[in-house]
Amino acid sequence: MIGLPFIYTIAGVVFAAFAVLSALDRSNAKRWGNAIFYALIAVSFLAGDLLGDVGNGVLVLGLVAIAGSGAMGRGANLTTSAGERAAEAARRGNRLFLPALVIPAVALIGTFAFKQFPAWFDPRQTTLVALAIGAMLALAVAQAWLRPRPATAFEEGRRLMDGVGWAAVLPQMLASLGAVFALAGVGEVVGEIIGGAIPEGSVAGAVIAYGLGMALFTMVMGNAFAAFPVMAAAVGIPLLIGTYRGDPAVIASIGMLAGFCGTLMTPMAANFNLVPAALLELRDQNAVIKRQIGTALPLLAVNIFLIWWLGFAR
Repeated sequence: MIGLPFIYTIAGVVFAAFAVLSALDRSNAKRWGNAIFYALIAVSFLAGDLLGDVGNGVLVLGLVAIAGSGAMGRGANLTTSAGERAAEAARRGNRLFLPALVIPAVALIGTFAFKQFPAWFDPRQTTLVALAIGAMLALAVAQAWLRPRPATAFEEGRRLMDGVGWAAVLPQMLASLGAVFALAGVGEVVGEIIGGAIPEGSVAGAVIAYGLGMALFTMVMGNAFAAFPVMAAAVGIPLLIGTYRGDPAVIASIGMLAGFCGTLMTPMAANFNLVPAALLELRDQNAVIKRQIGTALPLLAVNIFLIWWLGFAR
């Protein structure tokens, strides 16, 4: 049955290739830091189950040590020159986007189609499996159409990862932090603090606390999925659903949207906010965040209103 092990194997092989290419890149003064970093990620995908909790914990500490010590850098090797890229872009035009469109198309079709074959595909992971297959098909289409050297895709993938750097693993770590917070009972503690500040019987006060809490915890953790279990345990389930009988679907779904407003305003969401600034070589690494705040704040206010109106007032 094709499921998560299939996806992990593909990811592990890709990062192993990045590790080898990094080690061979003499234009990068910090090539061994990059190589070890990618090698550790490859090991986590390929042998994470064998390492166990302690082994994976040590591996994560190794990733943090490499990232925190500034041991990663970027090389100067390019598969093509700027002139060659410009000429190719002018000749191919917008057709260059066609391979990229293969990924969402296959992911959408596969999500529904693979569920019809439970003996072949894990029904719980059809979307991820379809996404992985879509990425491989897109690579095959691009390879057959553009005919680059076999190693070009891995070289360009490594170049992109070098631009992202340590932030590549930040979403996974922050999501894990949310699970740790939930198991440690942080939600209950936050709930007691918020409960003492909200006037008794105030649905609007509880809704505002929930929406603002989702945004603020997302800004701290960098991930709304990490903030959700904390705020759900603090306010969402005990007050909004349990005490005031709000609509669980509205509270959960729009609460996540409120959290995503926090994503727009935090450097902790590095893959959304810092990575684009780095890839575009902007002088101000917070330029993306500054441009998004004007959208995030009114959107947060609208989401809080929608939680109250759709969840309770109607």
